[in-house]
Amino acid sequence: MIQTKPKPCKGSGKAKGYGCGKTTLHRVYGLGKICGCYSDWLLNSEQGKIKLQKSTLKATQPRKDFEKAKDTRKEQNTLKSLLINVRMQLHAYIRKRDKGKPCISCGVQWNDSFHASHFYKAELYSNLKFDKDNIHGACQKYNLFMEGNEGGFRVGLINRYGKEFVDSLDKKAMQYKKENFKWDIETLKAIKKEVQLLNKQL
Repeated sequence: MIQTKPKPCKGSGKAKGYGCGKTTLHRVYGLGKICGCYSDWLLNSEQGKIKLQKSTLKATQPRKDFEKAKDTRKEQNTLKSLLINVRMQLHAYIRKRDKGKPCISCGVQWNDSFHASHFYKAELYSNLKFDKDNIHGACQKYNLFMEGNEGGFRVGLINRYGKEFVDSLDKKAMQYKKENFKWDIETLKAIKKEVQLLNKQL
């Protein structure tokens, strides 16, 4: 606080009892800044330490908030990139794995335009988004224009793998509805590593 005229350095309020008595122009709580009494009060008194701590927190908080927001954005960008990357690699694996097999939904013979189709939709069942048992080769017609033909898809899965296989998928889907599921970077990295290995083995 800047005074309009010099006054004696003597503590007031929280800083009462401190001060050297010298005349000074720049005072805070009645203590001179140039003579060092204000700094002495901040560093050596309980009330001063509390004020210094509050002032430090107030000064550094915007920076901490900025760093936190920066880290959050970086993590989100990494998470987003991993989601895209894992999806591309997993779908490539599914198309290789199911090459030569008929469409899981309608039985039409395989061709190069087949998609990697989800039985339980990825946008509704995030936990099954990268579950290999939930993704199978399907023709464009049923995957794009008939929402995967769920009825035909179920029959195709039972015919190919058996009813227990489909029951297991149903249980996973039911469990997801009871959980607050979210993908994290470490889990996605582990899936990515597994898929890369599977692609090499084909």
